[in-house]
Amino acid sequence: MFLQYLKAKARDLLELLCREDLCDFIEQEQDRGLKPASISCRIDALYAFIRFLVDREVLSADLLKRKLRVKVPESLPRAIDPQDVRRLLAVLDRPRERAMVLILLRTGMRIGELLNTAVFDVNLPEKRIEIFETQKNRVGRVVYLADDACRALDDWLKVRRRKTPLIFCGQGGRPLSYEVVRSRFGSLLEKAGLGGKGYTLHCLRHTFASELLNAGMRLECLQQLLGHSSIEMTRRYARLTATVRLR
Repeated sequence: MFLQYLKAKARDLLELLCREDLCDFIEQEQDRGLKPASISCRIDALYAFIRFLVDREVLSADLLKRKLRVKVPESLPRAIDPQDVRRLLAVLDRPRERAMVLILLRTGMRIGELLNTAVFDVNLPEKRIEIFETQKNRVGRVVYLADDACRALDDWLKVRRRKTPLIFCGQGGRPLSYEVVRSRFGSLLEKAGLGGKGYTLHCLRHTFASELLNAGMRLECLQQLLGHSSIEMTRRYARLTATVRLR
């Protein structure tokens, strides 16, 4: 698109590319009504192309100084609507899938944390899971299982055939991959009639957080449960909850 834009402007030599050309291209994309996020992606791709040409000494490295940017509005986490949660839970007829979804929904764990959870990390009598080192901030924490998640996990541990250290594993006892879980979650959404709503696995974590905030939990407490290194990250969920209440 950028090359076509240059040709329309009768700019046939890339060697003559200047900062004004980049500014004009961005303004054209804005005038076309593209969203800031889409324009930002195109700018990133354009600068990758320019970097390629700079490395080959076709363009001046000055083009990479003071890069042009557009401000992208901060996106809020998305929670699953309560009625959609009920529809999703209604199609969980396999022990492993029911355990995975309910644990993510009731604890706010990240999917990577759950896939790395071992049997010895779980204390069913106390309804808790210990996460010794989180993926994001390298700090451990404890999450707590609701009754339905606790029952689902207990049912899964009783029927799983491969008695591996990890609670959830793939073929041959290998760790279950994120892609496999994401694909299966997409199938569950389709089965529940929710395939077109844009829900992802991470929405289960957002749903957990928004439900606790709606119930009156303080941000500092939620921060600990989610494993956020900064309370500002947790505050995004408070804005989400306020948005939901205004609907």
